[in-house]
Amino acid sequence: MKNKNCLIVFLFLIVLSACTSKGQNSEKPTSEAQKIIFETDIGNDVDDALALDMLYKYIDAGDIELLAIMINKEGVYPQEFTDIMNTWYGYPEIPIGIIHNGADSEHDAVNFARCVSLMENESGEPLFPRSLNNYTGLPEAHILYREVLAQQPDNSVTIVSVGFSTNLARLLDTPPDDFSPLTGKELVAKKVKLLCTMAGCFNNPELYEYNVAKDIPAAKKVFDEWPTKLVTSPFEVGIAINYPATSIENDFDWAPVHPMVEAYKCYLEMPYDRPTWDLTSVLYSVEGPSYFDISGPGEIEVSDKGATTFTADKEGDRYYLKVDSAQAEHIKNHFIQLISQPPLYLK
Repeated sequence: MKNKNCLIVFLFLIVLSACTSKGQNSEKPTSEAQKIIFETDIGNDVDDALALDMLYKYIDAGDIELLAIMINKEGVYPQEFTDIMNTWYGYPEIPIGIIHNGADSEHDAVNFARCVSLMENESGEPLFPRSLNNYTGLPEAHILYREVLAQQPDNSVTIVSVGFSTNLARLLDTPPDDFSPLTGKELVAKKVKLLCTMAGCFNNPELYEYNVAKDIPAAKKVFDEWPTKLVTSPFEVGIAINYPATSIENDFDWAPVHPMVEAYKCYLEMPYDRPTWDLTSVLYSVEGPSYFDISGPGEIEVSDKGATTFTADKEGDRYYLKVDSAQAEHIKNHFIQLISQPPLYLK
């Protein structure tokens, strides 16, 4: 009974502190904060949850303004889990965009978003607080993109895409509307300065990377037609940097329950170390190129089977990240330090 009461008090304090921190964080100057939109297939692989954790920590530090979270995985649980995360970290106001008729990925892996969303306390109540009550009524991502982008200064937004390309391809095809007289491609060209993706593989022509292969036509369209600079973190980068189970098991004692930690434990049988594919795209987008080697400019082609090929071209505006073993170790340690720290409102 004592543990149960402690848990209830802790969750109450989270919600109370989140509301307080929201007000405090909104007082931070945002003129120098990078404007980020996060595009994710959250629920397919747990690295999305760790990447989202990083983004909240960057908000805490005043480094970024997270304009929206766009989801390209079908179902209710991805947006419910995202709402849980937004609420738990103290940022329930971040808009969420969803997808209808997207790529079928429900049976590709354990849906950790569903697992965490269904967790209950000893009284049979939801384990984690939420801020929304109608997940099916959320706007479709490609429409929310138009609303958000239209409100931003020119050449100011970085999109971090760590899932399928479906929403981005749909955005490019959108016509003018009440948000903007520009087409989708024109709006992107005007408002976006960088698209950073986790997609592709350049050291193995026989490997059809998951984010590309799940919606090949959309990936083709984005790599061919996206009108701004595009930097991708390929499969071979993230698989070289593994987030350790020892951190999940030992570094989060400051929280009796933690939605990202529970997601990690749901995804595979513990203990396991997981590649940090999506985290590398977030790191590059926010902290810049110093952690990586980067290819020269070129073009990226997606084959009909989903293979990706890079061709050097000094006139091109496509790039990809690379790491050596020393860089991989340095990045891993940086991830652990950043992710294992408490959110701002719990410090």
